[in-house]
Amino acid sequence: MDERHMNARHSVAGSRPVRIAIFASGAGTNAKNIIEYFRNSVLAKIALIVSNKKDAGVLTIADLEKIPWLVIDRERFFRGDAYIEELHQKGIDFVVLAGFLWKIPQALLDKYRGRIVNIHPALLPKFGGKGMYGKYVHEAVLHEKERESGITIHFVDEHYDNGDIILQVKCPVFENDTPESLANRIHALEYSNYPPVIEELVKKLMSNQTPSSG
Repeated sequence: MDERHMNARHSVAGSRPVRIAIFASGAGTNAKNIIEYFRNSVLAKIALIVSNKKDAGVLTIADLEKIPWLVIDRERFFRGDAYIEELHQKGIDFVVLAGFLWKIPQALLDKYRGRIVNIHPALLPKFGGKGMYGKYVHEAVLHEKERESGITIHFVDEHYDNGDIILQVKCPVFENDTPESLANRIHALEYSNYPPVIEELVKKLMSNQTPSSG
């Protein structure tokens, strides 16, 4: 166990780990990075992977990691109970969006207010909103000849990419960048920054200083 988690053991001894559900729609690279970060943590446990696609690569990762997973149906998610019962059964305390392409329904927002976070591959409020994900974001940044891009980690509210910002980290955009080369730079920022931010929010949750989206 590394020093980070040894320190955590001392500060939260006797508390159960915060149980996290990761929602993802695609390959799951961010999800995999988060799983690896918290593998030996006493602060948090990745307890469930949720996807809206039955063939999503993130489900293969879940199987390899022996993490339970759930594939959700659009009708029930948006017009039913939003799978709150399944989350409750798994004891989920905190929800992390990692490339999840559906909007979060009101029922889930109400249940986990201030405990749902997302990462966006641009500097919000620029290049956010419906349909702005993955390569579409990077293409838009290059089309507008932006000199910098980056990541935004934010709480989730009723609107796409609109919740209170927790952290933004910038990187340069070069003249010869392609969407792929810019994406590589953005991925590096995601991998190095998202797990530590989640960890800090988990610490607040464990100390009964529940994060708030305002």
